[in-house]
Amino acid sequence: MRQFSPRISPRLVALVERLAGQSLSTAEIRRRVGVDAERLGLAQPSYETVRRLVAEHRAGPRYPTLAEVALDVAFQVRPPDAVLDQLAGTLPPK
Repeated sequence: MRQFSPRISPRLVALVERLAGQSLSTAEIRRRVGVDAERLGLAQPSYETVRRLVAEHRAGPRYPTLAEVALDVAFQVRPPDAVLDQLAGTLPPK
């Protein structure tokens, strides 16, 4: 049977994002998050999870492509005007 890691607490995600804004290594961020997770009685996130969150935060905002916006409009996730906003460059990042 496959084992999956538990979902990371939003409190820990916020901590990772806050620490990623500093000039700390991913390993140091993982250690500090692990200490807080243990203190709060939460499952400690894996190094890979922390690494991914740090990389996403440090990469900055990601703007959706026209194809993603069109797909969202097709599935009624976004209003039809979102295509025009994306073409004009005024669509906010994800």
